[in-house]
Amino acid sequence: MIKKTVYISIIALMCILTSFSVNEVSAQTAGQPVLLTSCGQSPGPVRLKIFMSRLEMDFDYNLFAKADDLITKKNEGDPYKSIIIVTGASLKGMGAAGVSIDDELERIEGLIAEAKKQGITIIGSHIEGMERRARGAAPGDNSDELSIDAVCPNSSFMIVKKEGDEDSRFTNISNGQNIPLILFEKNLDITGVLEKVFTK
Repeated sequence: MIKKTVYISIIALMCILTSFSVNEVSAQTAGQPVLLTSCGQSPGPVRLKIFMSRLEMDFDYNLFAKADDLITKKNEGDPYKSIIIVTGASLKGMGAAGVSIDDELERIEGLIAEAKKQGITIIGSHIEGMERRARGAAPGDNSDELSIDAVCPNSSFMIVKKEGDEDSRFTNISNGQNIPLILFEKNLDITGVLEKVFTK
């Protein structure tokens, strides 16, 4: 009888924790229109763009967005309500774009400052997992980590692939800065996260 009671209690606790996880996602909301951009020129934003397009979200895709783009949008009378900045640095991507990680960090610093000035929700995201974080072109390359440091501690909340947090990189930022963290397992789960987070 005691074993049965313990078993039922465990099941009930699991249900509560599951509900809490869902509510945590639902509690983090952001409006549209959305600006989708990059910090590091990795393929991550392209992946996210696909899911956002499928959901027919109201968003602009600009890998090189600057503070001036936010100001222009506001002056047009249709200001951005949220920004997704996808972290993850690709030396190949930055090379093709003719920018360095220092250029990216400077651009993002200005973008975040203007977003905070306008009260725009800032969402830091890392969706390529440890594969991206471990993909240094040379020993000691930390450009990916620099992109994370530039964005995530300055975010309203984060959306991160769970596998990329296996060393608790994002959990530590979340706990240390009191920034909500939404973790997802697989790329296909992104759709559900976006549906819960974004309102019209």
